[in-house]
Amino acid sequence: MQELFLSSFQQGFVISLAVLGIYISFRILNFPDLTCDGSFSLGGGLAAVLLAAGINPYLGLLVVLAAGFVAGACTGVLNSRFKINPLLAGILMMTMLYSINLRIMNRPNYPLLDLQTILKPIEDMGDYSQIALVVFLGVIALFFKLLIDFFLKTEIGLVLISSGDNEKMTQGLGFNTGRIKILGMGLSNALIAVSGALTAQQFGFADISMGIGIIIVGIAALILGESLFHPKTTFVHTLAIIIGTIIYYVIVSLGLRMGLAPTDFKIATALMVIAVLIFRFKRSENE
Repeated sequence: MQELFLSSFQQGFVISLAVLGIYISFRILNFPDLTCDGSFSLGGGLAAVLLAAGINPYLGLLVVLAAGFVAGACTGVLNSRFKINPLLAGILMMTMLYSINLRIMNRPNYPLLDLQTILKPIEDMGDYSQIALVVFLGVIALFFKLLIDFFLKTEIGLVLISSGDNEKMTQGLGFNTGRIKILGMGLSNALIAVSGALTAQQFGFADISMGIGIIIVGIAALILGESLFHPKTTFVHTLAIIIGTIIYYVIVSLGLRMGLAPTDFKIATALMVIAVLIFRFKRSENE
């Protein structure tokens, strides 16, 4: 049971970065972005290729961060500059990223078992490696959480929030909402790409399809955290996201241990989201 909780915390901290990215696009910008499926795989594939080339793993993360930002910014450009529907813009970018990721990896699956990853020194610590991994990944998740909290309190961050709440009012105040949206989408997918890179290093391989369904996982964790904590501030909201993601993976791990087939993982996640949404709808009706 201890191993189950440790693995859930590790995976929860890693995927919480992607959920924080989805929070920026889905909640703050009110932008249903499907680019995340492609940018998650982009992060994993690019990290694998950079590690294989002998690039320092921390420098590789910065490259992944920049690549994810570019991917998200392209979606923002398609929507804000060329007026393409947000959902369609995300689908188009996700489709293009599939081919781009194949070009980057030059194969559908890229092993990392013999490469020096960020996590390798901690994994070699022996008996305390799993606990050390939880602490290390928790620090990374906390760092990005606090970074987002700080950014959203800046003038640009407040304009980002305002743009998502009321775009026309923000334009009336003299702000270029198109540029703000591009920035927000870039930041969102930068976080998602980093999450993909850490996931690849955690599991020892990058796969072209590793990002499929990450939007559902992200929304499930996001809604779970919101339903449990009812956050009123950004600080509490981002904290609820991290905790919600961990709880989500604890539930998934318990389900697998109780006999849930791995092939049923996607449908179980979708049903979880539906159940939480119905619960929130019924509760709002009664209030």
